[in-house]
Amino acid sequence: MDQPRAHRHAPDGLILAIACVAQFMVVLDVSIVNVALPTIQHDLGFSYSGIQWVLNAYVLAFAGFLLLGGRAADFFGRRLVYLTGISVFTVASVAAGVATTETQLIVARAVQGLGGAILSPATLTIIVTTFAGARLPKAIGAWSAVAGAGGAAGTLLGGMLTGWLSWRWIFFINLPIGLGVGVVAVLFLQELRTQTGSSKLDLVGSFLVTASLTSIVYGVVNVSVIDHGVERGWGSPFVLSWIGAGLVLLGGFIIWELKVATRPLVPFRIFKHRSLTGADAVMILIGGAFFSMWYFLTFYLQEVLGYSALRAGFSFVPMALAIVLGAQISSRLIHHHGVRNLVLVGTVLATLGFLALSQITATSSYFPAVIGPGALCAFAMGILFTPLAMAATAGVDRSESGLASGILNTSRQVGGSLGLAILATLAASASTAWTSAHQLAIHTDAGKAQAATVGYDRAFLVSAGITAAAFAASFLIPATTRENHVAGGPPVPVIAE
Repeated sequence: MDQPRAHRHAPDGLILAIACVAQFMVVLDVSIVNVALPTIQHDLGFSYSGIQWVLNAYVLAFAGFLLLGGRAADFFGRRLVYLTGISVFTVASVAAGVATTETQLIVARAVQGLGGAILSPATLTIIVTTFAGARLPKAIGAWSAVAGAGGAAGTLLGGMLTGWLSWRWIFFINLPIGLGVGVVAVLFLQELRTQTGSSKLDLVGSFLVTASLTSIVYGVVNVSVIDHGVERGWGSPFVLSWIGAGLVLLGGFIIWELKVATRPLVPFRIFKHRSLTGADAVMILIGGAFFSMWYFLTFYLQEVLGYSALRAGFSFVPMALAIVLGAQISSRLIHHHGVRNLVLVGTVLATLGFLALSQITATSSYFPAVIGPGALCAFAMGILFTPLAMAATAGVDRSESGLASGILNTSRQVGGSLGLAILATLAASASTAWTSAHQLAIHTDAGKAQAATVGYDRAFLVSAGITAAAFAASFLIPATTRENHVAGGPPVPVIAE
């Protein structure tokens, strides 16, 4: 069959841009919401626990359907899946922007997540089926840098749009971007498929894994909710029933995949690749820590330090630059030092950064207490994404590149959603305990700020423990040579249409 190179109708740079801009938009929509959360909470009347669902509805749908999106890219072709994803994502963004109730916004965000799940794996599939040899890590490095920058730049753009216009524009901004990259893809992106035969997808498996994750996260989020004057604990029947239902659904998903599905969403044989398994283990851990960092820093800057949404957005600029710098350095060092060594360095830097963040107080200043450790964590994030993407695809047949990228992205999103739910619950519990011990102080602004900061410190300290666990998990990744990771195997046979 023909090689991918023979079917390109556009320069490599344009193909890379098509993939990177879409991935930027998908990642952007996780972080762009962060700075606007306090404003959205006030305008639409969300509770403290309820406001998390503006993030979690997106992330859970994203995580639950990423594997399906990855398989769709393999079976139906990168161009068709890319255009489908960009269309769903753009329309849902407009729906989120015009939402007037909590329910409308959460539903729109879930559909956005579905669109992102279709779109995101297609972007990495485009790169893997276009580039080979020494050009592949450079392309993945650019993709990782753009994705990382999207996470940090979203806080800046979200602050600007919320401060100058309205929080609704954090969603409307996707309309011109989606239309623009969609038109370019129609004109220049060649259709390629990496699988032949039946195109049946495992819809049952996708719904089971999504429902299980949603149920577990919903149970965790409700741990700190006050019910009839009493705070629910981890042993609450309400919490246990939701988490238990989620675990049952997860078990059903595993049985379905192993025993029933003719074309399973997750062929568990793929986890025989130690490099993929190690990368996913690290990603699910750091995903929880990094995703939560933006959330807590946003509330700390606005609710404790009194920053406006606009000022808070600008405060994240150094972190965005640190991610880009880390990704660029990582893509260059990977040739000489290998994947695992970079992952080890990245997890150590992240742990040090979170330990430093756990020392902030209600009277700390942005410089150096916040920006120093925050930039260190962001730099570590940039260091990590490229080698993890390389590790996840090393040794995996290119015909399953969409699946491998989907599993890696799912690990990041599942880690992010579960991490936020758990860390927010721990933060709320720490704040509540401090409030109970300082009844008089809590009636003052300084007392409220201190109570909130105690919770954030708890979250950052636990995050340091999570990234330390990621350091240990890094040893699951084989210490292979540079050539093993860069080559990525022979080009995959594709079907051009």
